[in-house]
Amino acid sequence: MDLNLLTIIVMFAVVLGLGYAALNFYLTKKLEEGSERMQHIAAKIREGANAFIFYEYKIVAIIAAVVAVVLALFIAWEAGIAFLIGAVMSATAGFVGMKIATYANVRVTNAANETRNIGKTLKVAFRGGSVMGLCVAGCALLGAIIVYCCFGWAGGMLTLTPAGEIVEHVNPITGQAYNLSIILSGYALGCSIIALFNRVGGGIYTKAADMGADLVGKTEAHIPEDDPRNPATIADNVGDNVGDVAGLGADLLESYIGAIMATVILALELFANTAGANLLIGASLLQKMMLFPLIFAGIGLIGCVIGISYPLLKPKLSDDPHMELNLATWISAGVTLVGGCLLSVLLFKDEAAEALRNAKFAAGPVSPWLAAAIGIIAGIVIGILSEYYTSYDHKPTRKISEASKEGPALTITQGMATGMISTMLPVIVLGVAIFVCYAIGGMYGVGCGAMGMLSFVAATVSVDTYGPISDNAGGIAEMSLLDEDVREITDKLDSVGNTTAAIGKGFAIGSAALATMSMMSSYLYAAADQFFKNGLLELNIMRGDIIVGALLGAAIPFLFSGMLINAVAKAARKMVEEVRRQFRENPKILTGEEDPDSTKCVTISSQGALRQMIVPSVIAISIPVVCGFIFGAGFVGGILIGATLSAIMLAIYTGNAGGAWDNAKKFIESGGVEGVKKGEEGYDSVHDAAVVGDTVGDPLKDTVGPSLDILIKIMSTISLVCVVVFQNFNLLSALGLSGLFGA
Repeated sequence: MDLNLLTIIVMFAVVLGLGYAALNFYLTKKLEEGSERMQHIAAKIREGANAFIFYEYKIVAIIAAVVAVVLALFIAWEAGIAFLIGAVMSATAGFVGMKIATYANVRVTNAANETRNIGKTLKVAFRGGSVMGLCVAGCALLGAIIVYCCFGWAGGMLTLTPAGEIVEHVNPITGQAYNLSIILSGYALGCSIIALFNRVGGGIYTKAADMGADLVGKTEAHIPEDDPRNPATIADNVGDNVGDVAGLGADLLESYIGAIMATVILALELFANTAGANLLIGASLLQKMMLFPLIFAGIGLIGCVIGISYPLLKPKLSDDPHMELNLATWISAGVTLVGGCLLSVLLFKDEAAEALRNAKFAAGPVSPWLAAAIGIIAGIVIGILSEYYTSYDHKPTRKISEASKEGPALTITQGMATGMISTMLPVIVLGVAIFVCYAIGGMYGVGCGAMGMLSFVAATVSVDTYGPISDNAGGIAEMSLLDEDVREITDKLDSVGNTTAAIGKGFAIGSAALATMSMMSSYLYAAADQFFKNGLLELNIMRGDIIVGALLGAAIPFLFSGMLINAVAKAARKMVEEVRRQFRENPKILTGEEDPDSTKCVTISSQGALRQMIVPSVIAISIPVVCGFIFGAGFVGGILIGATLSAIMLAIYTGNAGGAWDNAKKFIESGGVEGVKKGEEGYDSVHDAAVVGDTVGDPLKDTVGPSLDILIKIMSTISLVCVVVFQNFNLLSALGLSGLFGA
């Protein structure tokens, strides 16, 4: 099959996706914004979001420039440029998604107010969300195509030498050889760093505002959520845009590229570091293994355009938003699976059976597709399990609601227990998926499984982004004093968004685990002299440096999580003090006679997030590099395995515990708990306990959990980029002590 034709398919998918995103941006912005008060509130939210993202990107630009220079000088100049391309693509997707969310929110409120129809309102919210989804996939693939064309084809690094070996270049400063895998890693690293800062900064911002608004507004003043009298409400709504939209988009773009690049890099490293690979596998199969993930992702984007179009072009949507959004996702996944199967057959059918066996394709030409399908199934199952443990339609969350009758202590205890228990089944699913993918296609199959989970990322991000847009719309409705019917529509859309977000987190956690395993294997191949024993690739956990590295690695996610929670708590504390001050010094705010000062609260959240996001982010980037240059490649291999195992557990625990606390509160507010009704005696104390649980869970589910997914991928990626240098240049080797560990 003509590989150039297949590459054109990816380019067509990029143009189609970004073109459709531009059209939906234009159509959304054309809609009416509503009354003058609605426009005023929306403008304040937009102003706060713009100010934060510009300040954040200034800080990130400085850090990115420094990293790019270091990469260019000491690793490869191509890696430095690829890093900047990745950073620009990730930042662009996050910025465009945030912009459309701040335009779509008020238009969703107006649609609900004018039509009083869930289906018509859903269409506006989903159109806004689709811009983010299509930009994530489109920008990610655009950057990948640029890197491939500039450094792969034009740079000659996609071809083999006459001896059948991977083309390598040499860094003039370090004298170390590198191949295309280092350049692709640089691109993935650029996406990862932007995602980390967006997730950490946005997460601190949104949760500081959310906690401040809830702890004073709900539990002390006993006013509703998003009440215009609460000075932290605007900051809370700004946080939805910078954290749950820009942060989410950059996060999933990084996961998407991480999964694709991990698979491509693994194919490259497997070929480059396996004796006689040019004879066993062959140049033709290698090129196809490198291109398959990228083309599969292109087919996925085309499938997503079809799936996203379903609710947008359907003349009349039903009053069941959950069904309509699920259909959009399943159509996207179905088209992707069918197209991916055809691709796999057409791409690999002409390869010799012996070459496929040597590449560990147990099921022949369809092996990569089968592994991708297993990944999709595993992602869906993990998402369903997340929904089971977090939705108030099921027993675990309802138990937390019941525990709130006895006060906040038992609310916290029950939620922690639910979160811990919820880790077991997803891990079993992940284990089975990894085992089956490995049996089908070796470690390359595991990479295909990660890629499969995120192959229709445009649809899942569209659905996820629709949630915070609807949440913002509800806030604008409340602050604009619109009828309760309007808030009921936006609340129903928001509640569906919470469920879809839980499923999206399942895909993110699953793909992070599989992609990290693939990237870790690439790391081991890249330092082959350290990890090849008797012709097999192995990480000997009983080796001194590796077991100590694993212990340190297991502690890193806890250190990182603790720093993020501290950052949120510090900013939230200032927010609480400010809201209390305004209520205390100006009693007319609570009577509705005067407006609160929301600008002060926006400033507190912005400053808190920008100051607190740098240290944990820099630690995540620097620890594996510093340890590599001190202790060598084996120690870092231990760090990666330890960090990956503990981070997966923590991510599942924090995400599910936080989600369960949030929905337990909503179950009480909906009147679901027997004997606890709004307006009746005892309701406030039970509700206050649930709000405390919700605020404890806020930084866990929306700051810590999502950031841990990025942490393990960024650590693996930066380790792979730097291993070409620190495997030979490290302190232990310089002192002649590397032999102490059998390295």
